[in-house]
Amino acid sequence: MEGVGEGHAWAEQRERSYTNGSLSESSGLKRRNRGGPAAAQVTEEKEPSNKRVKPVTKTLSASSAPKQVKVPPLKRLSLSIQRSIGCRNESRLFSFSPRMCSRDSSVNMRSSKLWSETFDSAGEELSVGEIRRQEVIFELMQGERMLVEDLQLVKKNYYEPMLKLGIMSLDELKQIFGILDTLPPLHQDLFDELVKLRHEDGTVDQLGPTMLDWLPQLHAYKAYCCNQVAAKALLDHKRRNPAVHNFLQLCQESAFSRKLDVWSFLDLPRSRLVKYPLLLNQLLKHTVPEHPDHHTLSQAVSVIQAIISMINSKAGEAECEYYKKRLCYLYETQGEECVSRSRLLLCHGELKNNKSQRLHAFLFETILVLTRLVIHNNQLEFQVYRQPIPLPELVLEDLPDGEVRVGGSIRGAFIAANERAKNVFRVSFQDGSRGQAHTLQANDSFNKQQWVSCIRHAMVTTREQSASPATSPETPCTLGKLSSLSLNCHDGTAKTEDGQRIM
Repeated sequence: MEGVGEGHAWAEQRERSYTNGSLSESSGLKRRNRGGPAAAQVTEEKEPSNKRVKPVTKTLSASSAPKQVKVPPLKRLSLSIQRSIGCRNESRLFSFSPRMCSRDSSVNMRSSKLWSETFDSAGEELSVGEIRRQEVIFELMQGERMLVEDLQLVKKNYYEPMLKLGIMSLDELKQIFGILDTLPPLHQDLFDELVKLRHEDGTVDQLGPTMLDWLPQLHAYKAYCCNQVAAKALLDHKRRNPAVHNFLQLCQESAFSRKLDVWSFLDLPRSRLVKYPLLLNQLLKHTVPEHPDHHTLSQAVSVIQAIISMINSKAGEAECEYYKKRLCYLYETQGEECVSRSRLLLCHGELKNNKSQRLHAFLFETILVLTRLVIHNNQLEFQVYRQPIPLPELVLEDLPDGEVRVGGSIRGAFIAANERAKNVFRVSFQDGSRGQAHTLQANDSFNKQQWVSCIRHAMVTTREQSASPATSPETPCTLGKLSSLSLNCHDGTAKTEDGQRIM
């Protein structure tokens, strides 16, 4: 009896270790022989289920194929609205882990991505325009909540651990994160006010007065945006430290980061700032002129545009000052005084010359400067290469593809020498004796067109200012450029020998 009991227990354990799909006739016979009647009964119960696996699958697929999920008209309209205001893309980039369902309406609102999911439509019908209006308000509200959560995540999972573990010093962290810790309370205030405006059915009557009272607080963004260039440069520099690199890589691979790099989080406030005019304009579009909210919304649009214009100007000046301080000159005649008078950096980035040397070009509002990236005293610097070209003396040539040949000793080891180049343009002095010409190659046709257009626009502006010195309009700078900040520096950067001639 004891042996039979052990065999029965072993059969039950063996039974649990198999799935229906892995059972076979031989295994069933073994269980019947060793386990006695009980095991045989279990096997007999399992065998029919094993035989019915395929028919059941076919039945399910066949029965489910013709069925289509019916989307309510209100939700279908809400989905189309979300696509029009770009909400679905953002929700895909910044998705949150699903929350547990709750009967609490506030929790349901937090877990919903569409306003229609929170709207209690009992006994009330809304026009298409009003539905669109409520969706924009809801998207504004959800955006504030998501931003607060992400900024708190940055402090908890990046700033505090790196400080506690000594991965970076306090001064370095302050330089990189800036005033980030002061922004969550600011956006939490707006979110709380928006929640108070919601009625029990989920609708909001007037939003304009609340936005007019809150928008002036966005002046705090001036300090944050002006610090972004220096913060990005220091962060890129610190990434070469193995401890910093490993920590940030571990964070990016963790679930809380949603596979995003730390700079994606640090750039969230700027991204949110430039979205306010889009949301308010969209809301104004769906608010009829007779609505009491129309006038205040128009005022709110004007206020946020003025704030962003001011921050744009200050951020452009800060970026210009940052790079001017990191230029190093080999000769006194390299136009240092002309560069020092510049207040705006119109464009900068990596280009190659016809010898395939990497150069970093800076287009200020008065002069074009070509540099080489060098590391001096463990700090990144931009060594001025050849003679900078003042814009009044600059000649720009847009060269067609295939007209210029490129090649050199290093490049020739991998690619045939004298290969015809694409995406090339040439800059030179009007007076050839003032300095050498430079044939420059961009990464692609779009990049080349951006450079050519920007240089042409700067040349025209400079000539107009020379013709009428009384007027000196500032070249606009947009916060959008800050989203793709990159120094394109390489660890192997080193000084090259002087005296190389560039055609």
